[in-house]
Amino acid sequence: MSRRVRLPGAGELFRSTRSQTRPVDDDREQAPEPADPAAEPERHTGSGRVRHDEKMTVYISAEELMDLEEARLALRRELGAAVDRGRVVREAVAIALADLEERGRESDLARRLNRS
Repeated sequence: MSRRVRLPGAGELFRSTRSQTRPVDDDREQAPEPADPAAEPERHTGSGRVRHDEKMTVYISAEELMDLEEARLALRRELGAAVDRGRVVREAVAIALADLEERGRESDLARRLNRS
């Protein structure tokens, strides 16, 4: 077994983060899916793999971090979705906000926050 550490290449270090058409861990280009003009745009959607100009720090417990990492690995293992923890969190926030907007007091977020 080699003790040599694999370092990222220049292509990985200096790749553009502005393209929404590139998957997270794959260098192959993907064409964006055509938008359905008749479909109503969703108000709350995760932003995906784009450059984010805003930052928010959230402190979580070690157990919550492990749960998040296990969810990320399960998505990769079971669905082949190679996403980072930040993307999982952004999608979860989008889901929670859409549910709150649609169901109000009956949303999962409102009910969970009302318990505490």
